[in-house]
Amino acid sequence: MYTKCTVLGMVIAGMVAGTAGATDKPAAPKKALSEWTCEDFLAVDDTFKPKVVYWATPLAKGGKPEASVVDIEGTESVVPIVIEECQKSPKASFWQKLKAEWKKVEKKL
Repeated sequence: MYTKCTVLGMVIAGMVAGTAGATDKPAAPKKALSEWTCEDFLAVDDTFKPKVVYWATPLAKGGKPEASVVDIEGTESVVPIVIEECQKSPKASFWQKLKAEWKKVEKKL
């Protein structure tokens, strides 16, 4: 599980680093996704934030096989909430925010 998080974090950081020259925002740090703070997530270009959530969701849901299906509608509703919550507390764990917001969305469904 930790290896998947590390690899996933590196892939996302690579995607972000590839676009760092095209934006005014700093590149995301190169660390495991499970170690990201909200500040790290907010540093990602806005166009990549949904992609980060798509990639992180199966892991945030405990790596369950049914979670490996991309829930586009759910993700579209979670992304702005995670952004808003992360803006309120940038030093908080992105991972914990994402898991908490998914739990709220799943209860509504």
